Amino acid sequence: MEHGENQITIVDEEGNEQLCEVLFTFESEEFGKSYVLFQQVGEYDEEEGPEIHAYAFTPTEDGEEGELIPIETDEEWDMVEEMLNTFFDEQEDENE
Repeated sequence: MEHGENQITIVDEEGNEQLCEVLFTFESEEFGKSYVLFQQVGEYDEEEGPEIHAYAFTPTEDGEEGELIPIETDEEWDMVEEMLNTFFDEQEDENE
């Protein structure tokens, strides 16, 4: 995973590079991991809204984001969903 300020390039299962916009990252003391939430640039469904992707990652010693790790437990997904809902609520508050 490479990243700029707010964008990262993800390589999918077929080896295609996809430019993605980082929504936010956060750390969870409960799970001892860092998480990144992002959406593919230019990907938007009128009915569903943007498709949000979430992964855990382990920062490297120099502070760079390391390898993306799939989120596998329901407890982690629930926590990520809660963070995402809070993020969107804050966005709505700023836009009012």
